[in-house]
Amino acid sequence: MGQSKSSASASSAPVPQVPSASSSQQKSNTNTDAMNSNRNNEAAAAAAALAGSESNASLSAEEKEARKAEKKAAKAAEKAAKEEAKRLRAEEEQKKRKLAGGVGFEVMQQPPVKLEPPSGTRDFYPDDYRLQTWLFDKFHAAARASGFELFDAPVLERQELYKRKAGEEITSQMYGFVDGDGEEVTLRPEMTPTLARMALGRAHSQILPLKWYSIPQCWRYEAIQRGRKREHYQWNVDIIGCRSVSAEVELLSTAVFFFKSVGITNADVKIKVNSRKVMGDVLAAAGVPTESFAPVCVILDKLDKIGAEAVEEQLLEVAKLPADVSKRVLAVLACPNLDALRTLAKDSGVSDGEGMKDLESVFELANAYGFGDWLKFDASLVRGLAYYTGVVFEAFDVRGELRAIMGGGRYDRLLSLYGAMTEVPACGFGFGDCVIVELLKERGQLPHLPRNVDVVVAPFSADMQGPAMTVAAGLRAGGARVDLMLEAKKKAGAAFDYANRVGAEYIAFVAPNEFSQGKVRFKDLRVEDEDRKQVDLNLNELDRALDALGENRRLAKGLSSSMSALSLDASDTATLYGGVVRATLA
Repeated sequence: MGQSKSSASASSAPVPQVPSASSSQQKSNTNTDAMNSNRNNEAAAAAAALAGSESNASLSAEEKEARKAEKKAAKAAEKAAKEEAKRLRAEEEQKKRKLAGGVGFEVMQQPPVKLEPPSGTRDFYPDDYRLQTWLFDKFHAAARASGFELFDAPVLERQELYKRKAGEEITSQMYGFVDGDGEEVTLRPEMTPTLARMALGRAHSQILPLKWYSIPQCWRYEAIQRGRKREHYQWNVDIIGCRSVSAEVELLSTAVFFFKSVGITNADVKIKVNSRKVMGDVLAAAGVPTESFAPVCVILDKLDKIGAEAVEEQLLEVAKLPADVSKRVLAVLACPNLDALRTLAKDSGVSDGEGMKDLESVFELANAYGFGDWLKFDASLVRGLAYYTGVVFEAFDVRGELRAIMGGGRYDRLLSLYGAMTEVPACGFGFGDCVIVELLKERGQLPHLPRNVDVVVAPFSADMQGPAMTVAAGLRAGGARVDLMLEAKKKAGAAFDYANRVGAEYIAFVAPNEFSQGKVRFKDLRVEDEDRKQVDLNLNELDRALDALGENRRLAKGLSSSMSALSLDASDTATLYGGVVRATLA
């Protein structure tokens, strides 16, 4: 997902670093120290030479003034050298802080390989992946709330799966090749044909209707623009085996559930709705041949992108429609509401049939479901994919700044294309990960997702690395998220600095004294009360450490205790003892 950082404090948090520097960093430090030393020595030598010359000879007034000026200049140079040395040291310290205790390294100005991903693709660094995980969790929650089941399939598919669908641009955008077995394969450009293949693969054992969803990675070689890349993840939600438009309404309800869950309202997003079945009848009456309907829909789908004039030009030059037919097609697309479309259809001799009734039912049922105010009729919506046969829909941002956010519809003939003996009713939608992130960014709705762990475990010295691992294992057994420092820091401040940068709630110092007594000392990084910052816990009770630490935090914040699992041992005074609260789990 084109991805933005969560916050300055989180996304700019540097890669963790251990105390030892790389050879290149050591070399940089050595060069800096040598340069500072030379500057200081030169300034000191100049000052000494001036002082010596003044003592060895009597000077005239002018000479004395000149010498005084030179001495002043020498002192200024010495001061400047010290300031420069101070600045360089500050820069080095800043670099060390940014590296947060990890092992830094330098990169060639012209490395032997390109370090950026291929055009139109993305790397997901940890901060990017946190955003993607959050988004996918919202997809999962919305689908599961409506009873959909998760499925997946290989990213590699046979090209024939897409070539069987005529009238689409998608076959020219495939990342296709011939594999070692001589079979024509491709990275999947979309998931719906795969869904159809899988449903047919177990046709005799399925219980209809199928309600499946997936979040596949899809690949298309096409122009790169805002919200569209050559690879993207797409939330696909489908229903197979239901002829009623209740299925479309259930899909729309799921999409609206998601929008609401991420803070998007119907003031931000509307969902256009139309019917390919109705448009097929009306356009046929306008003079569009049946065999031209699918390619004409591909052209009409570009209306928002290229405008009416360019669409008319393509209808004439690409679809080879007569000029009068092209104008009638554009007139159909301009219908402002269902009543206008119904009137135009009747005037064209098209009966008020099943397609129109289905379209009206979508709006009626959406009102009953409680999200009717999210929907908007749009006669220009036809969707470009050839397999749509009935109601189609598409979510768009109200400001009109972005591409379609989500789109889908009914595709009752697709499974027949792949081997079903009769038409199998089906409908679904695809919801890309790129555009929704752009929308959330525009609306200020991106979540704050800093890196965080429960506990950083810091060994006191190299000798305590093994005991620190014992502590980490005990904490993890209790469900804590633990970041074990893999090398001991020379100073405790460096350990605290690292813990703060990785978003730790607590730091556990594994030191010889406490460990020999069967205890570990924890420090709460979110408590300001110095008397409550530290807690000593028993080694054999680390699996419940988070409970104890959480209770101590509540006490520190003056909240009443609601835990019975924690008792404060009277033998340890259970109060302030040298600034340490000694807590023992009951």
